[in-house]
Amino acid sequence: MMKHLIYILTFLISTLSFAQNETVFEQANTLYNEGKFDDALEKYKAVLETEQHSAALYFNMANAHYKLNHIAPSIYFYEKALLLKPNDKDIKNNIAYARNMTIDDIEIVPEVGFSRLIKTVTNTMSFDNWAKTAVGLVVFFVVLFMVYYFSYSTSKKRFAFVSSLACLLLVFVALAFAFHKYKLADNNRPAIVFAKEAQIKSEPNLRSSEAFKLHEGTKVQVLDTVSNWKKIKLSDGKTGWVASIDIKMVKNF
Repeated sequence: MMKHLIYILTFLISTLSFAQNETVFEQANTLYNEGKFDDALEKYKAVLETEQHSAALYFNMANAHYKLNHIAPSIYFYEKALLLKPNDKDIKNNIAYARNMTIDDIEIVPEVGFSRLIKTVTNTMSFDNWAKTAVGLVVFFVVLFMVYYFSYSTSKKRFAFVSSLACLLLVFVALAFAFHKYKLADNNRPAIVFAKEAQIKSEPNLRSSEAFKLHEGTKVQVLDTVSNWKKIKLSDGKTGWVASIDIKMVKNF
């Protein structure tokens, strides 16, 4: 009885919290539409502090920062929104405008050949969808194998046998893409430079030589961490070490 009461109370509290967040979110949107971007951000932050993450919340926060010419925060929150809705056209369009405010012009080295093809196919679905596809193919395999086992017709047996083998092969293909998708997501550790100007060192210490400089809003990939330093990689392949306080990880929720 007590356990059921706890469940009910938890449900009511979460429902009330959600309703309250929706109200605050709408208030923030009203302030944004009135041009009160600082006030709108305070409301958005209040929602964020309740750990209610959503692409809409991050998108609106990014828009408010963009209106205030906050380069790094706007790109940071657009990137977080994209993680939750990677195919959203509005987010992609707005982040392109925000990136135009950055100083660093870093060339993107495109992938070519077979690796590009594999990555393109892998990204057509999420890890969960690849896994569901594999499960569905297993079900088809079992059904076709049962048809093969119980059928008396030679043609039906031949068709069911060949089809079941094809399904089994596709199961392994789907699983391979699922694990590759998981690996890509796990290795994707984006961060945004928040310092006005960050010195990128050749080694993780202040005494090492400067490799290059980066400025606020630039996106990097984090490869490693040593004490208070992060090893980063740019889209053009350059690597170096930056002080942890100069960047902010995008995937921190």
